[in-house]
Amino acid sequence: MNELISKEALHKKSPQEITALLYEACLNNLEDAKQAIDEKNYFVANEKLQKTNDILQRLGAGINYEAGIIADQLDVLYNYLADRLVTANFKKDTTIIDEVITTIESLSEAWVKALKSNDNPSQKTLKMKNSAYEQNIKYE
Repeated sequence: MNELISKEALHKKSPQEITALLYEACLNNLEDAKQAIDEKNYFVANEKLQKTNDILQRLGAGINYEAGIIADQLDVLYNYLADRLVTANFKKDTTIIDEVITTIESLSEAWVKALKSNDNPSQKTLKMKNSAYEQNIKYE
């Protein structure tokens, strides 16, 4: 996610694609935080770790709890990762950040794999219909 995504392009993404982008943003912020800690730039490190925690909070808020036990487990995992980042920020400990990176990489890889396996023509048709509908809505 090295390039910024316009609001228009973001609105064309499915919730699943946005989740993948959020995982990517987490990883980018964590790498930046590690680099900032190595450079003793603690202000930037703090900022990047806080942004990552904000993203984890948004990911947690977007969980569909009707999906079953996996939703509850994701919620617990996001909270655990957020707690670990608070500790890493306090201690300026890059090994804790590495632990979080490893976990988020696993989540991201699984998410992308699920997206690819779930990418079928009927979903694309539905997405196009939704897009056509949204273009005709008048906002007040």
